[in-house]
Amino acid sequence: MKILDIYINGFGKFHGRNLTFGDGLNIVYGKNEAGKSTIHTFIRGMLFGIERQRGRASKNDLYTKYEPWENSGTYEGQIRLEHKEHIYRIERTFQKNKKEFKIVDETAGREIEPTKAFLDDLLCGLSETAYINTVSIGQLKSATDEGMVSELKNYIANLNNTGNLALNITKAAAFLKSQRKELEAQMVPEAARTYTSLLSEIRNTEKEISSPEYENQITEYQKLRTEVKTALEKKQAEKEELIKKVARGRQVLSSNQFTDLDSINDYSVKAQENFDEYMEAKEACSKKPRKVFSILSLMVATMLLCGVGVLYYLGESNYFTAYYGLDLLLLMGVFVGAAIIFYLIGLLLFLKLKHSQKDMEMSAKILQEILSRHLGNTEISTEAIRAFQARMAEFSRLCSAVVKSESAVTQKAAEIEELQKKQEGFGESIEKQQKSQWELEKKLEHLSNCKTQAEGLKHILGENDRIREEISAIDLALETMTSLSSSIRDSFGLYLNRTASDLIAGITGGIYTSMSVDENLNVFLNTKTKLVPLEQVSSGTMDQVYLALRLAAATLIQEGSERMPLIFDDSFVLYDDDRLRTALRWLVGTYSDQIIIFTCHQREAQMLTANLIPYHLVEI
Repeated sequence: MKILDIYINGFGKFHGRNLTFGDGLNIVYGKNEAGKSTIHTFIRGMLFGIERQRGRASKNDLYTKYEPWENSGTYEGQIRLEHKEHIYRIERTFQKNKKEFKIVDETAGREIEPTKAFLDDLLCGLSETAYINTVSIGQLKSATDEGMVSELKNYIANLNNTGNLALNITKAAAFLKSQRKELEAQMVPEAARTYTSLLSEIRNTEKEISSPEYENQITEYQKLRTEVKTALEKKQAEKEELIKKVARGRQVLSSNQFTDLDSINDYSVKAQENFDEYMEAKEACSKKPRKVFSILSLMVATMLLCGVGVLYYLGESNYFTAYYGLDLLLLMGVFVGAAIIFYLIGLLLFLKLKHSQKDMEMSAKILQEILSRHLGNTEISTEAIRAFQARMAEFSRLCSAVVKSESAVTQKAAEIEELQKKQEGFGESIEKQQKSQWELEKKLEHLSNCKTQAEGLKHILGENDRIREEISAIDLALETMTSLSSSIRDSFGLYLNRTASDLIAGITGGIYTSMSVDENLNVFLNTKTKLVPLEQVSSGTMDQVYLALRLAAATLIQEGSERMPLIFDDSFVLYDDDRLRTALRWLVGTYSDQIIIFTCHQREAQMLTANLIPYHLVEI
């Protein structure tokens, strides 16, 4: 498998960045903090995906570390690969809310479903753990972690058992154990006692469901509730009609400024009183003698005053003094007194007449207003007052009808409340019946289950012996497989040693020619006198040995004729120039597939150029 190019559209510091790789050896040069490790991680994410951790772990996980610095809404990219003469384009969106993963076969011009079988083939059989511990080598990380131990053990055990990777012993053992658990779950050690208990439960349940409380009366209660509901709706309609009638009556009374029967009666009485006063005043004003007497009295009073003037003018020679011998002053006093009396009588009659006219006008004004409001006519007459009284009688009847309707509304409300109580009572009864029927259904279901279990127990009692025999067979198979698997896995170092020893001589320039690896991937270098633990050699040699171990593991694990590219991320910082030159020559000669070396130094390119070793340079 070969990486052709990558396109980063939101990953760490990169946005819209494209890099192209060639066949064979690729040198990716960039200064410190240029983003080499970001590109390395991007390739890993495109091949295997990046999952966000949960809880506190999410603060420092790979997903959070490489979230885009800018335009956080875009967290995605593409990688193009060549595998088995086909070019594939992998597209991934890492954003947690809109994750997408698509593979397009550009050679065939169609989208490929990313099944596990296809991905295993595309990735040369490497899991992410195997990838990290073999072909992907980070800064100062040639050594493998513990996860690689189980990967290698399981791989070699499967390879020795079956000759391929189709069978996983761990999964096979797990399957047998799950089968054993299923068989154990099918067994009922106390089937007879359980069966007896079920029969007792069946009898008790059948007795309970035959009791009267479980008799179904829902239909009857529903019928009664429907009848009450119909009556209630009728009463409510009647009540609404009465309320409208009362409202209309009250509106009529209110528009005529009446509140109750007393206000109507008071208004009628006052109107009659005004009419009577009007008639009396009119009659008083229409009497002529009163007007005549008033005028005559005033005239007599005037004449008497004139007579007083005449007497004063004539003096003692006036008729009454001359012939009758009356005293002049006394006579003048009599005339003046009589004039005053007649003047007062006339004035009183005049004032009384004016008062009668004023009373008549005031009564007429009030009556005209009353008659105009209720009859639409201002003419004052006995017929008009009778029509008014008839109108007031209508208002009285309307008020009585309103009061009666209000009483009827109160009565309807009481009847409606009583019907609502009945309806609620029927509803509670129906709910109680439904609950009772639900309990009955549960009991029937329980009874059915008990009978089913009892019937099943009959078969289980006969199956227990057969199940025990199968469990014994599974236990024997597990024991045998575990024993053989342990023996095979314990010897996996032989396979790894053989491949790693072929590589160690080349990478160390012949200083070491053999190495041994135990089951926990502890490494020892073979010398003529003793086995030297890896911890006792220099860090540079240790890094070389771990690199050989990685390549040996990669050779063992990768399936098929194609292999994944080797990727180094500043992995040679501990190498001196001689060791680096040897390592580069060895890598090119040993690994014929694609190699990508990320470096912040220019010495790798300079050494390759000096030794006429072809390479493809990528600068970032």
